[in-house]
Amino acid sequence: MDNGGPSRLAPNGHGRRGQGSVTPASSPSTPGENSDNEGFSLTPKRAMASFENLVAMANHQERLKEAKKMVWRDRGEPVVELDSLEACLVHAMSGGLRSATLAFNIRASVNLVLALLRIHRVPRDYRLAMIRHAILSSDTWRFAAMFGVDFHISLQILNKCFTNSLSCIKPRQHTSAVDDEEEEIDLEARTTLEVPFEKRKGRLSLTKNAQMMLIRKRTRRWHAALAGAVAGGLAIMWEKKSRRTVISQQMFVRGLQGSYNAFTTKRNLRVPNGDVLVFALACGQILYGFLLRPDTLPRSYTGWIQQASKVPSECVRMNHDLVRNGTFNIQDLDQLTHRTDITPLNKTDLLTLRDNFLNLATSTDGIPPYVPCYAPCSAVHPALSSCASVPLDRFFAVFKWMLPIYGALHFIPAVLFKRKAFMQDPGKMLLRATVGSMRSSAFLGVFVIIYQTIFCYKHKLHKVLTLLRTGAIPTNLLTAPFANIPQWVVDLLASKFSFWLPGLAAGLSLFVEEKRRRPELAMYVLPKGLESAWVMARGKGWVFKTGKWGDTLLTALGMAMVMSTYQNDPQHLSGLVRRILYQFIGPN
Repeated sequence: MDNGGPSRLAPNGHGRRGQGSVTPASSPSTPGENSDNEGFSLTPKRAMASFENLVAMANHQERLKEAKKMVWRDRGEPVVELDSLEACLVHAMSGGLRSATLAFNIRASVNLVLALLRIHRVPRDYRLAMIRHAILSSDTWRFAAMFGVDFHISLQILNKCFTNSLSCIKPRQHTSAVDDEEEEIDLEARTTLEVPFEKRKGRLSLTKNAQMMLIRKRTRRWHAALAGAVAGGLAIMWEKKSRRTVISQQMFVRGLQGSYNAFTTKRNLRVPNGDVLVFALACGQILYGFLLRPDTLPRSYTGWIQQASKVPSECVRMNHDLVRNGTFNIQDLDQLTHRTDITPLNKTDLLTLRDNFLNLATSTDGIPPYVPCYAPCSAVHPALSSCASVPLDRFFAVFKWMLPIYGALHFIPAVLFKRKAFMQDPGKMLLRATVGSMRSSAFLGVFVIIYQTIFCYKHKLHKVLTLLRTGAIPTNLLTAPFANIPQWVVDLLASKFSFWLPGLAAGLSLFVEEKRRRPELAMYVLPKGLESAWVMARGKGWVFKTGKWGDTLLTALGMAMVMSTYQNDPQHLSGLVRRILYQFIGPN
């Protein structure tokens, strides 16, 4: 070695003796410094710049992830533990702002889409104002205030501060998933012989741990119920009075659904096809109200049923008046006879009914003519003379009418919310959406033909049995026993209750629909059926009057049941409700 001098790398990669000042290998020059003309730095400028770009990109992705969490929660987010009143207030205010922003954006987006669908019918000078009103209308601010300012803040303060402070007094009986993980590590540190097989625990992912923490952090049920009742009662007051009824009804039935599922699971009870049973019972009440008590249903809902049934509105009014009052408005019958699509046979039948009702004439043999106490079949389907041809005609009419609506409900979510699966196999997704649309449309078509078929043939039977008793139809060996049936028994076929049973039978059409959609459809019609039954019971004096606070009380009761279930048994709530609560409230 010459003078023990340090060596350095030459440009050609071979070591050689250094002359003059050299750069030691252990001290490379920084990218900003000028290196020796004959040597190289061990950290090139390009490599350092690439490293800095990677760091900047990682920081940018992290900021994007944090920004996304402000709008949409990731799955498996852990429960927030708060130990002071100040922490509760800060958490409630920040969460309330987040929920209000999310609710504002959702409502504004829906309003904007609806406005764009009808913007072509608005003059060009008013389109900008229409869009501005859709986004910044009072409805949007009310919706944001309901979900964020009042609902979230009240719920978090009560549920976290009140519940957590009491749980600190009494030791918790349920350990968190984090404690389970620590115990798991301790057990695995021992030998296999020291740990019994039944005490060994499998490893859980972070998402699974968070889900277990969400489910296992139990509190007293009345704590969560009180928080939900106060928050729900205060939040609903931000909405318009015209919208409170719908929200309160949905909240109440969702609470009933979760409480019922938790109750039956705890006691190991199971009702086969319970969703179909609920749907059928609700439909029985709804169709009874549509025909005989339209005042117990919202006007928009009765209008939709009227359009779906394909029955003339004059026929519905005529049936209502005949069943309830024994008379009807002649103008309704005249409008039916002047329809362009009415058949000659049906027109003759209606004109005969008109003469018999006005003149109360008797036949030549002294037998009184048959005057129905319901709307005749010629009024139900004036364009079809035979009742046997009604089912097929009604099915395709309803199927064709509902196919575009159900098509949108099946295709749009498949494209927007399942984009990854759609891009991987678009043919399969489109086929599934097509089959689902046709199945849903067929479900409503079967519903209509079941009710109308029973409606027609129970009245045909009433007419035949009545004419047998009066002698208008001669009896023979087969029909003689039916002629002796008491008239009050025959009149059961045209009684008020007879209009409730076909709705119950029509509810069985839900078996046509896909199984996973049945609970949601049952929860959709249940509030309408309960509302109709409540109004009827209130008219008879069987229940109390709620006054102007009815919607508030119903929302408070429903939200109390929802939060009690969400806090202790969230798996018993429907997936839709659980996802909404998770995004707006988070894991409690």
